[in-house]
Amino acid sequence: MKISVIGCGYLGAVHAATLASMGHTVVGIDVDSVKVEQLNKALAPFHEPGLDELLRDGRTTGRLEFTTDFSLASGAEVHFLCVGTPQSKTSDTADLSYLVGATRSLLPHLAVGAAVVGKSTVPVGTVDKLRDLLARRSDVLLGWNPEFLRQGTAVKDSLVPDRLVYGVPGGKGAPAGAPITAVLDAVYEPLISAGIPRLVCNFATAELIKSASNAFLATKVSFINAMAELCDASGADVSELSEAMGLDPRIGNRYLHAGLGFGGGCLPKDIRSFRAQARELSVPSVDEWMALVDSVNLDQRSRTVEIARDMCRGFLSGRTVAVLGAAFKPDTDDIRDSPALDVAQQLAAAGAHVTVTDPKAINNAWIRYPQLRFEASTKRALEGAELVLLLTEWNEYAALSPSEAGALVRRRMVLDARNVLDAEAWRNAGWTVRALGAGSGVLEERTPEARSVEKRAARA
Repeated sequence: MKISVIGCGYLGAVHAATLASMGHTVVGIDVDSVKVEQLNKALAPFHEPGLDELLRDGRTTGRLEFTTDFSLASGAEVHFLCVGTPQSKTSDTADLSYLVGATRSLLPHLAVGAAVVGKSTVPVGTVDKLRDLLARRSDVLLGWNPEFLRQGTAVKDSLVPDRLVYGVPGGKGAPAGAPITAVLDAVYEPLISAGIPRLVCNFATAELIKSASNAFLATKVSFINAMAELCDASGADVSELSEAMGLDPRIGNRYLHAGLGFGGGCLPKDIRSFRAQARELSVPSVDEWMALVDSVNLDQRSRTVEIARDMCRGFLSGRTVAVLGAAFKPDTDDIRDSPALDVAQQLAAAGAHVTVTDPKAINNAWIRYPQLRFEASTKRALEGAELVLLLTEWNEYAALSPSEAGALVRRRMVLDARNVLDAEAWRNAGWTVRALGAGSGVLEERTPEARSVEKRAARA
């Protein structure tokens, strides 16, 4: 099939490359000419493992191209809308202007009987707005096919998804939904043949599924982080607590790892949009619930700063601090609503001399946060530090040698805000270790051997 993908960001670029890998002829359309030029060179404009290879394969076979020209969408049988729906600058609601604009730009190029399919995360009622825009084209099919990609594993999530969801007129079994269902089945035939589950539902359900899923995941993260605060107050260990809870098959261990909390371009804005939808639909319980989830998540950042202050004997001003991590999560260079950078900013505002390092996100972070100091080398970032904060759980940080790191810093003090370090190994190397939810409201007592190591390091 000939398919167009409108919007080539994190979602659209991956979706376009995946469709090409399934044998379709795909044109990706975006207003950003620089991004389009990169994609046509088979270079992802952002870090996403496996995407460069997928782009290279699509370009080599001739099944994939990118352009800024909407007219090249002419003749496509299916058009996927993958543009961003960011949080509005003036409210919690989603900004649908990019989605509406893309649909209007596409209108003159729709072939008779073509299908327009949304993939962006949107509030309930969005399909009705697009249906109004397409009112003069009664021959055009409309569907909603929400995405469930995770940054860092987006290629795998596209090639081997957990499920496929179709939002169609009338929902499952309705005659009005049969034509668009048949089109989407043809698009995803390789996945359906491989046994990927497929759910057909009405438009409202399809619009809610992604937001509801993200709201549930955010709830799990905030719940375990609330438990981490309780553990710190009571002397319990949240890692052991979550491990035991996760063994219950009704709960599971996914997203039940205590730490600094969530960020990025999806969960924060989606739960706020979810709140706005709940208010509009007069469902205050969901509004209040999501408000608490959001509050707990943001509180983890201020808690981290206060623990750092405690580790510096109450004074951050003048302290040399190394922050490991700038991206909102590992395996991406995305810094949108990054908890790590939020904490780094708060530390700098308190007078600390902060150096931030990250394997992939340094350039993005430096452009956005010029007031912070950045260092590409982890070793150079650690040099002379009086306090180290691990804020993004990249594998290379979890695998750091405590003795080698100890030779670089001025004081062996580390705050593991992601609970990924082997705390015992670090303490045995002379480090004072704090973690969120490790059951320590005060600094841990170190063994005489550990104190001796730190004294020798201080004299060196």
